[in-house]
Amino acid sequence: MARATDRPEGTERVAVRQRVPRTSARAAAKKTSPRPSRLTPPPVPYSIGVDIGGTKVAAGVVDGAGRIAERVLAATPSHSPVAVEDTIASVVADLRRRHRVETVGIGAAGWVDTDQSVVRFSPHLAWRQEPLKARLEQRIDLPLIVDNDANAAAWAEYRFGAGSGASVMVCITLGTGIGGGLVLNGQLFRGSYGMAGEWGHMIAVPGGHLCECGNRGCWEQYASGNALVRDAKALVASGSPVVQGLLESVGGPDQITGPAITEAAVGGEPLARELLADIGRSLGVGIANLAAALDPELVVVGGGVSAAGELLLAPTRESFERTLTGRGFRPQARIELARFRNDAGLIGAADLARHSLIEPPGRVIGGFWPRRRRARRARVRREPGPLRQVADQVAAKRTQRRI
Repeated sequence: MARATDRPEGTERVAVRQRVPRTSARAAAKKTSPRPSRLTPPPVPYSIGVDIGGTKVAAGVVDGAGRIAERVLAATPSHSPVAVEDTIASVVADLRRRHRVETVGIGAAGWVDTDQSVVRFSPHLAWRQEPLKARLEQRIDLPLIVDNDANAAAWAEYRFGAGSGASVMVCITLGTGIGGGLVLNGQLFRGSYGMAGEWGHMIAVPGGHLCECGNRGCWEQYASGNALVRDAKALVASGSPVVQGLLESVGGPDQITGPAITEAAVGGEPLARELLADIGRSLGVGIANLAAALDPELVVVGGGVSAAGELLLAPTRESFERTLTGRGFRPQARIELARFRNDAGLIGAADLARHSLIEPPGRVIGGFWPRRRRARRARVRREPGPLRQVADQVAAKRTQRRI
């Protein structure tokens, strides 16, 4: 009789599986490939955030902790709404080629309605009653939301940045203009019509500089990147000798931009520092006005101009403390630099889009979205009825008898 190992030539060798007790097999399986606990939350998907400013479009892939996996930049074609949509679709498609994402959030530099779909007006772009969400949904096959870019920045700073845990947080973004957002007790306040937080268009100097919004004397005409550039160019046009050092630092009159002036100030150029201090003083007065209305715990300052750091914030705080109503007799709001600077808008837009999967924006209730999730309240016990009262009395008598 042939043994099991004696096989005819040319036949396939079949592996013999050793019989293992069932309990041992289960134990081995647990060691090699543990099953995920039901308590372990599922992985948070990536989301794309797009921040559309007056001069650039910034897009990035963001995870659930506010970290950017990749970002791309493109110039903003402000002359044409269709061209802006082309740019948005292009940067989203570019990022999707390298990352698996589930949502897209758009932070638009304009006034977005309560349905978060139509950009009613933009001072710096060509949007007028623009159905941005509907147009982009035709080109991007992912869940998509549209919100104001400064709202998105405020949300990012509250969720992951400098404003974490603040009860009342005002966010101010200094770029081409001034944007703003307000977070109250963990909820982003958008107003009855979706247009809250337009701090930049408060009238600071009646009859002052003409603003792109059509009014004169708006706050952003005195405390923004545009104001910084305008004042520098005015000195150049006047032929003032004090501007020579600035021109040498930036590379000539045609190179005068907000970032160039900020960089020169950080490098120690005297006129650039003086111009930034002027912006800071105007900023402090405006923040004092906001404090009189909102009494915030924290004011977060972000945007491109905030790259100047304390060169901007030191005169801002000084002006704020000198202008604040009730100064010396009330607590003062802290004024801090934003953690994410220019990335706040895209981070916040991505997180708002992710949040919309759990809680769709729908109709804004009381001006708030996202709304704060409240813990389930314990049921309030009703007053005991007659039968319950009798039972309690009997139980009490029995207790007395035992004693």
